[in-house]
Amino acid sequence: MNIFDIFKRIETPAAAVKPIEYIVAGLGNPGDKYSRSKHNVGFNTLDLLSSKQGFTINHSKWNALYTDTVFCGRRVLFVKPQTFMNNSGQAVRDICDFYKIPPEKLIIIYDDINLLPGCIRIRSKGSAGGHNGMKDIIFQLGSDNFPRIRIGVGEKPEGWDLADWVLAPFSEDDGKKVSEAISNACDALTVMLESGIDAAMAKYN
Repeated sequence: MNIFDIFKRIETPAAAVKPIEYIVAGLGNPGDKYSRSKHNVGFNTLDLLSSKQGFTINHSKWNALYTDTVFCGRRVLFVKPQTFMNNSGQAVRDICDFYKIPPEKLIIIYDDINLLPGCIRIRSKGSAGGHNGMKDIIFQLGSDNFPRIRIGVGEKPEGWDLADWVLAPFSEDDGKKVSEAISNACDALTVMLESGIDAAMAKYN
């Protein structure tokens, strides 16, 4: 093999020549203590997607773990805020400001107690719906005009404190349903980036 053959085998990564087009943030709490909790399905979705696609979310900046990669032909920054759930907006705001990403190019993946376990819902914008992480993101951005994928974790039973419920692990039955929902969320994200949010909503809502 001569030097020209070597150069032909070296390809410039698409991520090195394209601007960041989307930021996809999965919400959760850092640390093994919370890894199996209902509140961490956003993190879990990015973990599954990264294992399927062969990238690792292991760079640290802006109070977040992130990776910069090409997904569905687009340069995407995948982000896991490390500020704990209620302050998720700090990391999201700083990253959006740094890359000058408008809200409509930000996609948030998170848990929703208003949906049954295993359900997912896609929306182009909207209120926080009582979710503290989303409340902080909307406050920090000054906008709710960003797409989101909501993963149902189920309503808290009577007598439960809400914080205890979302920080608890799933039952075996609900865990199976939510695992399928997380896989569907990965597929829905693919459709969103390839064909647009309307196509994803028509297929998965």
